[in-house]
Amino acid sequence: MMKRAIAEFFGTGVLVAVVVGSGTMAVNISQDVGVQLLINTLATIFALGLLIELLGPISAAHFNPLVSLVSVIRREKSVSEFLFYVVAQCAGGISGAILANLMFSHPAIYMSQHSRSGVNLWLGEVVATAGLIFVIFQAINFGKSKIIPILVPAWIGSAYFFTSSTSFANPAVTIARAFSDTFSGIKLSSVSGFVGAQIVGALIGYALVLYFTSEKAENHE
Repeated sequence: MMKRAIAEFFGTGVLVAVVVGSGTMAVNISQDVGVQLLINTLATIFALGLLIELLGPISAAHFNPLVSLVSVIRREKSVSEFLFYVVAQCAGGISGAILANLMFSHPAIYMSQHSRSGVNLWLGEVVATAGLIFVIFQAINFGKSKIIPILVPAWIGSAYFFTSSTSFANPAVTIARAFSDTFSGIKLSSVSGFVGAQIVGALIGYALVLYFTSEKAENHE
């Protein structure tokens, strides 16, 4: 359990450091918002694929409390394991934000002032999170687990550009990004709206998984 929790801490921390750090670097080297978002996206998807591939055999590479929650619903994880994972993910994410802040000479705790709220952004988070959960667990159900390191970054990368919220899709990462007043940051007061939308999205995504799984079973009868 401890090794798995540390893997979740490390993986989520590195992921957030990449998200925040690449966003900061993007602003430093370009004034074009489109280029900034592209740099942020590419760095995130490459790092995410690597982390899932390398840490998946240890902790299943959740890096996301909602993925862990669905695993509990599927009875793949116990409630105690879920709590361990969530604490590790949130602590790792905040540590990653602090690391990125320090690398770019910002204060360690650099609370974001970037307000992100509105029905359109929450809808974007519902879509981004529903898609993420659907991709992960549909792949598992159809025996495609080995290509999850490709499928998940592909979804996140595309959702960066087609959702209004730029696809946070992760409560631990959302909370962590509140600790950095940089390109990728989110004001603490905006976090609850995003997390609420993510929870709704996760439930919708898993409902779709259950629906298509039942369709598959019926087709084989």
